[in-house]
Amino acid sequence: MPAPDVMMMFAVPFGFARMPTHAQLNPALKRFVFELEKSGTAANPRPLTARNAAVFESHFNLFRENDPAVQELKAFCWNQLLGLIGRLNGYDLPTLNRLQIYNDSWVHITRRGGFFGLHNHPNASWSGVYCVDPGESDSDKKDSGVLSFVNPMLTSAMHVDAGVARMPLPYGSQVASMRLEAGQLVIFPSWVLHDVRAFEGNGERITVSFNCWFTLADAA
Repeated sequence: MPAPDVMMMFAVPFGFARMPTHAQLNPALKRFVFELEKSGTAANPRPLTARNAAVFESHFNLFRENDPAVQELKAFCWNQLLGLIGRLNGYDLPTLNRLQIYNDSWVHITRRGGFFGLHNHPNASWSGVYCVDPGESDSDKKDSGVLSFVNPMLTSAMHVDAGVARMPLPYGSQVASMRLEAGQLVIFPSWVLHDVRAFEGNGERITVSFNCWFTLADAA
């Protein structure tokens, strides 16, 4: 007798993309964000999530900066984000063109020992992280700078025995972790809890993040 069909009844959609011109774009982004940090006026004045002094967090208006590299990255992120939204919601192109995007956007420059605590992003529907530079993690620090997402199905671990113990993601209750690569973009629902483990390495781990919320023009 064949085994029963398997269907995922509950799922959390993530989007993954790669900036095709990241080898040219990222050096320009690095120059800009280092200048932003050195200005002394661009730091987030009201930090909330736990972090330490090894992390520089900018203001939340990065995508409003009139810099060619920043605007090129913004165009790429919005293109990928709208493509994901259209696919998941069944929106046609005219509907997507009516979507009005509101956003917070910022940069993190993380040096050795820097971490970012567990959090999510209220009052937004989609969030994203783009990797400008992953830094050079120490070879023996496998969790260095890892971006981790907490599994929302926490109650699935209330009883673990041989019937469920070996199930991998997306069926298991594990944390989903990834070490980002240069040019990689990850898009995820803003409600998902996530953190960044301590960066143990040389150089800087540089990421650009955004939160977005939307209205549909002319909607009732």
